[in-house]
Amino acid sequence: MILIKTVLGNIGEPAWATRLSTANVDLMEIDQWEAQKSRFRKTSAKGAEVAVSVNRGTHVRDGDVLLWDPQSLSALVVRIELRDVMIVHLDGLAGLAPEVAMRSCVELGHAMGNQHWPALVKDNVVYVPLTVDRKVMTSVMDTHRFERIRYEFVPGREVVPYLAPHESRRLFGGAEGPVHAHTHESYAGIDETGRPYGHPPLHVHAHSGAGSHEHTSPAMTGSAHDHRE
Repeated sequence: MILIKTVLGNIGEPAWATRLSTANVDLMEIDQWEAQKSRFRKTSAKGAEVAVSVNRGTHVRDGDVLLWDPQSLSALVVRIELRDVMIVHLDGLAGLAPEVAMRSCVELGHAMGNQHWPALVKDNVVYVPLTVDRKVMTSVMDTHRFERIRYEFVPGREVVPYLAPHESRRLFGGAEGPVHAHTHESYAGIDETGRPYGHPPLHVHAHSGAGSHEHTSPAMTGSAHDHRE
């Protein structure tokens, strides 16, 4: 068992990126929920048993270097699998009348809260990790047709550099568990070789597996109405 008490660095740092570019890198893959813990045990991709016990309040990040052997040029690096993120851009509201922009923001917040989607607001952007299937989130956003609000889906790994550590934990820490295709609407890194680089009413319910099933309400077949002035 290898005990890890400190983090040596991160592949995002130029010195480590250079050092590891020709090194033999063993990956320790953890999920978003495990990344919030200061103590856990894992088995690396090459079979090493690792126990992480860092200071409370400290968390390992994607790309953290846990072990480095300069003689054998080998390292142990953390890889965190982050979910895709829906990015909602609010900058288009700047050209609207204040009362219209405010109404759009309230409607957006109501819709997301009704879906129980975790979200992080920073500047003119709302980050929402995929806790349901992407097509479900797309359906909700498109059905609302929020005025001057656009959205896109990007890999979670691309979002992390723009977030402070506590924002990253807030965004990804609450999105543990499998992604579900389930919604209710209440109105009608490191690559695979170890080398570093660079989430009536509308109702959709789907489960994968032997007992898969899907229910779609009339709102999904065109009977939903949009009441706007």
